[in-house]
Amino acid sequence: MRKDIIKFKNPPSIISRASVVGNKEHQGPFGGKYDMYDETDRFGMPTWEQSEGEMQRQALNLAMKKAQLKAEDIDAIFAGDLINQCTSSSYGLLDFDIPYFGLYGACSTCAQALLLSSMTVSSGSFENCAAVTSSHNCSAERQFRFPLEYGSQRPPTAQWTATASGAFIVSSKGKGPYIVEAMGGISTDMGINDANNMGAAMAPAAISTLSRYFTVTGTKPADFDKIITGDLGFEGYSIVIDIMEKQGYDMRPVYTDCGLVIYDREAQDMHAGGSGCGCSAALMAANFLEEIERGILNDVLFIGTGALLSQMSVQQGLSIPGIAHLVRIRREI
Repeated sequence: MRKDIIKFKNPPSIISRASVVGNKEHQGPFGGKYDMYDETDRFGMPTWEQSEGEMQRQALNLAMKKAQLKAEDIDAIFAGDLINQCTSSSYGLLDFDIPYFGLYGACSTCAQALLLSSMTVSSGSFENCAAVTSSHNCSAERQFRFPLEYGSQRPPTAQWTATASGAFIVSSKGKGPYIVEAMGGISTDMGINDANNMGAAMAPAAISTLSRYFTVTGTKPADFDKIITGDLGFEGYSIVIDIMEKQGYDMRPVYTDCGLVIYDREAQDMHAGGSGCGCSAALMAANFLEEIERGILNDVLFIGTGALLSQMSVQQGLSIPGIAHLVRIRREI
């Protein structure tokens, strides 16, 4: 029988975190909390893809510096992005000389990287792991939709891919926050084939993972201080609220979504909100983990949600599967 929940006997600790963002993210509600930003979104690089890789490099450097660790202290990097073959990660992290595992989980990659880092650290295989993800609006638009120069109009359901990166050091040593449980997501396809409505494609996966988790653990939303998804935006967030309510779960008091809150949707004209591998990573690093460390939050579910499409699958008219990986983070154990 499948083991749905991973309960870590030796819960690993997130001992360090760092966030690097672009200008629009800096102008958003959490602008003052990010470690670094570049108002040009270039980060000193000639192409958008290289800019994204540089964001990862800077984020990991900052996280290692905060933890007072060097490259030789890190046993492995779990990293990913949205670009074909995860080249922003592989090029951006090339100079660290650390064993590298490239991941593709779309916007779920941050949770996926934290989950895998926790498994390897808790098992004793590694002592310190880095989980790093990023996205860049300009590189993602060029790959999945249209180059910026084309000037295409965005429908109301469209989300803005965040120019952002987050890096985390997961360690067997530390005083929290602790990753105490995890659940791998199951690919879910409800027939959505609109690349401009990622929220609707990903929401069923979030519902699937949350329902499985509550059923297996016997918990309910009210048992947690915060339930965070990333990144469903307004469309996906609303779907999760409605469907979970029909299943008997009232999510409203504790539920938020990184794509919903990373921007001021009205003032910044962000339509359905934010998305991208870096969206939830930057917000977890800059805001939610800080709130756990300060004791504002004590017990949190973080569910990373991803739309598993490619440029080719969209052109072929295929529907878009979603995925949602879960990690439970606690201030104390």
